[in-house]
Amino acid sequence: MTYVVGADFGTLSVRVTLMDCESGATVASVSESYPLHRNPADPLMARQAHADHMASLVRATRGAIKAAGIDGHDIAAFAADTTGSSVVVVDENLQPLADYYLWADHSAHAEAEEITALARREGLEALDWCGGTYSHEWGYAKLLHFLRNNPDKRDQVATALEHCDMVAATLSGVKDVSDIPRSICAMGHKWMWNPKWDGYPSQDFLSRVDPLLDGINAKLEGRFGMAPEVAGYLSEEWAEKLGLKPGIPIPFGAFDAHWDALGSGGTQGDVVNVVGTSTCFIAIAPDDVVPVPGICGVVPGSVTPETTGIEAGQSATGDVFEAIARRSGRDLPTLMQGLDAYRPGQTGLLRLPWDNGDRTVLVRPDLGGITLGWDLGHEAEDELHAAIEGMAMHTRIIHDRMEQCGMKIRHVVNGGGIPQKNDVLNQVYADVLNRPVHVPESSPTGVGSCIMASVACGAITDIATAQKRLAPKPRIINPRPDAVATYNELFEIFRAIYMGFGQGDPLDLGSILPRLRAFRIGG
Repeated sequence: MTYVVGADFGTLSVRVTLMDCESGATVASVSESYPLHRNPADPLMARQAHADHMASLVRATRGAIKAAGIDGHDIAAFAADTTGSSVVVVDENLQPLADYYLWADHSAHAEAEEITALARREGLEALDWCGGTYSHEWGYAKLLHFLRNNPDKRDQVATALEHCDMVAATLSGVKDVSDIPRSICAMGHKWMWNPKWDGYPSQDFLSRVDPLLDGINAKLEGRFGMAPEVAGYLSEEWAEKLGLKPGIPIPFGAFDAHWDALGSGGTQGDVVNVVGTSTCFIAIAPDDVVPVPGICGVVPGSVTPETTGIEAGQSATGDVFEAIARRSGRDLPTLMQGLDAYRPGQTGLLRLPWDNGDRTVLVRPDLGGITLGWDLGHEAEDELHAAIEGMAMHTRIIHDRMEQCGMKIRHVVNGGGIPQKNDVLNQVYADVLNRPVHVPESSPTGVGSCIMASVACGAITDIATAQKRLAPKPRIINPRPDAVATYNELFEIFRAIYMGFGQGDPLDLGSILPRLRAFRIGG
């Protein structure tokens, strides 16, 4: 038997999955948490420590080996995906100068606005390929924020890394900044990197954003690649810590949602909604798609070498559901009870899920959640059902925008952790999107990493074969025709409010509440 290990670094924990390449079975899966540093006085801040990540990885890997009852030296390869853009700034010895700016850190909004403004004035092509707006969640904005706010550390900055690249560099014992493996997935989606314009945006452009970025592109060089290409080999030091054999291959890393899309069975023509605390949408597209405004990135090779990845996102999904439950004084499973009996739109509530801003298609962190149609009879359960409907309708807006890229959607897959335990959500998505929704029968978390590890070590010949053997089979939730018709009507209202409040489109406010009340009373 040939075993591989895949690590999936999420927002609050790392999950290590150990799979048998021959049978396709998951033989162990262990999760270990790490702290998220927030500041009540600064709600934009979200930081994490590299040492915490690696300590949890050690515990989870050793725990998985123990749970599987195997010798760690029988494991043939290791791969890791992470959140992104989660950025760490390091010195010449690759030691962190501060904590990671986690993907959820929104501190760099001013820097992102400055990058966007100059890029729009000058018609920078790279901006088009990331949707026309450079996000406060992405690499250059976070690096510039660090430089502006840490003047005492500027002369120590050797480079900045995405989390997935820092993991690969650390485990393979990289010591030289010029030898850092850099993931095309990460750099393409978050740092405007593309061979089409010889890599990064020009140094001249970046220096005119702020002279603090002088010379920064030279510091961001390295070895660029995409999985399952090998980024390095496990060092003696980390082999001993993890309980693995030194010298096993480590493929280039990627962002969690991109590999979750593969682990969920996604192939060319599919859109995978990776639904968790937030949602990342990954479309696996052919190479003839074009960029459109509002999409987080169109990057050749970001999911598989032969396809183009289109990324979009919701800044909060499960977090919104949890917040509603928390305010009600109940846990989410309790609050979900009975929601399967709700008919479409029966609450008369319309909820725009902007509680943590809008990532796609408006790219506005300054928006807030909206719920319209309240009356004295509404309960927390009603708000939760309306929130699920709102997430599904926002998803429809995002899918529509992806199709404007030239993406022909073949299948919709609900991956991530929430769809495994929430068939109310799956059914509402199927009805709102008017498409069958494919849901993996078991958790796909970490499976994408194992797929890449299995190909990197030669245990399985290619990604497609590895998916067939390792990815869980789907069950299919079909749309209900009567529900589709109702949701089409509700979506018209949702889209008008979304574009009206979100970008100032004309909106007949006087008609909204009466139309919602008609849904409430069954008219």
